[in-house]
Amino acid sequence: MMPRLRAVRLLLPLVALALGWRGADAQPAATSPVRVTCDHADWNYLPGEPVKFTVSVMSGDAPTAGATVTYSIGLEMMPAEKKTAVTGADGTVVLDGGTLPAPGFLRCIATIDRDGRTQRGLATAGFSPEKIKPTQIEPPDFDAFWNKAKAELAALPLDPRLTPMPEETTDKIEVFQVSLQNIGTPPSRTSRFYGVLCVPRGAGPFPTMMIPPGAGIRKLRGQVQWAERGFITLEVGVHGIPVILPQELYTSLNGALGNYPTLNLDDPGRYYFRRVLMGCLRANDYLVTQPKWDHKNLIDFGGSQGGYLTITTTALDPRVTACVVAFPAFCDVTGYVHGRAGGWPGLRFADPNEPGRAAKIATTAYFDSVNFARRIKVPGHYGWGYNDETCPPDSTFSAYNVITASKTLDIFKEMGHPRVPGLTVVEREWLLKRVGMPVDAKN
Repeated sequence: MMPRLRAVRLLLPLVALALGWRGADAQPAATSPVRVTCDHADWNYLPGEPVKFTVSVMSGDAPTAGATVTYSIGLEMMPAEKKTAVTGADGTVVLDGGTLPAPGFLRCIATIDRDGRTQRGLATAGFSPEKIKPTQIEPPDFDAFWNKAKAELAALPLDPRLTPMPEETTDKIEVFQVSLQNIGTPPSRTSRFYGVLCVPRGAGPFPTMMIPPGAGIRKLRGQVQWAERGFITLEVGVHGIPVILPQELYTSLNGALGNYPTLNLDDPGRYYFRRVLMGCLRANDYLVTQPKWDHKNLIDFGGSQGGYLTITTTALDPRVTACVVAFPAFCDVTGYVHGRAGGWPGLRFADPNEPGRAAKIATTAYFDSVNFARRIKVPGHYGWGYNDETCPPDSTFSAYNVITASKTLDIFKEMGHPRVPGLTVVEREWLLKRVGMPVDAKN
């Protein structure tokens, strides 16, 4: 049996390559005296194959012998029993992680108490992640629901309103806040959708890029670096308010609107993200009117919540020519209902007596990345890490695995939710090659 397992493992890199899946070494997002690793270099296993986790505890550059480690091993994002172990003379302790009988992720979290603080590390073993299937259903009227929303949007004039941003404008680019007319949340018929437009100086033509934001509410300054490379960029906000007001306002609104991912979740026609998804389409409506657009490249590019909105907009808008997606949110959010990790915003639906629970779960099906991912028809670059605790890999693979279009996946196994520089580099290289721009030393 063991020789056959080893032979199958030798085929995993070839399977990954065929699926457009590349491995990469990641820089840890932050230094910690506690580091956890898996006994397979790529952290990948076959179902039924045992995993061992090694916990290393350091004090500066020196290993810490005799350190008491508190650890848990279990399905990612799910409760697991806490145990303790003590590091040996080399500052490490090897833990038997067991295995999984089916595709999924097994996570080891280890902590130590030092100088009144808890220090933490983790590692996540993937068991045939390319075979993970979503738990989310697809409503029979999914396309009809979104075609109706798109028709509602198309009936509204763009009504663009530009406000110059001289403090961001340079000799290379012009920068504006732009406000566009969008659908509203019933009973309101309309709303406004805001963003920051950066236009390179010169005749062009230039590719265009729509950049939706990560979760939260914040001031925007625009995607200046991409604009300086020769892209017309529109970085959008999603909350229907101007994006260039004093930061103090957005800080206060994060408290007031912190629950926006659950607003009207029991009604797909009024759910918060319906207006947001149409706003991203409206942003594309505006980008294709730009006189300097090259009429060849309309890119959607985002991470986390922005990765979710990139997937949805790419699926809904046939004008999009390519997408770049990092650790997307709202993927297979019903995972928790089925005993495994679901995507941000972590809708666990744990209380069976929660008011409107069934209706809320049903609404998620109209908005889940999984059901949009199936409809993507253009090339895409995707990237995330195994240690992501905001958009866990069980959820992101659930969406990625149903994409049938050309796709490239770069895995930075130790990366959590904050991106590592290596991901930025491979995204940039992929996109510049895609639009026919040189990939030079400054990349």
